[in-house]
Amino acid sequence: MASKKYTCNKEDLTKIGVGALVALGGALLTYCGEVITEIDLGQYTEIVVAISAIVINTCRKYLAGK
Repeated sequence: MASKKYTCNKEDLTKIGVGALVALGGALLTYCGEVITEIDLGQYTEIVVAISAIVINTCRKYLAGK
């Protein structure tokens, strides 16, 4: 059911909240992707970067819903 002008019902607030969480999740994943590549883990750096890329891409697909 549509809300009246200048008001938000529970459904509207839920959609706004979900949209905010998706945007926040995407920003957090982007930040993590940039930070992980800058951390020096010695001989394990390449492995950690590769695994983190897989995890980040999986999370992005999950958040995108496609």
